[in-house]
Amino acid sequence: MKVRITPGQLVEPKAGRDSGSFYLVIDVIDGKYVLAVDGMVRRLENPKKKNIKHLIIHPQIAGEIVDKLKSGQRISNAEIRRAILRLMGNAEEPPF
Repeated sequence: MKVRITPGQLVEPKAGRDSGSFYLVIDVIDGKYVLAVDGMVRRLENPKKKNIKHLIIHPQIAGEIVDKLKSGQRISNAEIRRAILRLMGNAEEPPF
């Protein structure tokens, strides 16, 4: 099954020390890996390479982040944090 994932999408690791935390995808490397940030521990300067099969992919997408990524504008870590919090408010399941 091919998973469709796009930059700006909300993801959550399935297991490990990162489980329970939320990230935004900032880049899709290939069909297997993405780069994800949370704006706190994993900042834009040092994104985390994540295997797609180890992620819960939520349908929420941060439109403002997508627009900035497409236009090449600078994105701050604070904007990433705000977008994640806003998307978590709309998530189907609570983060805790």
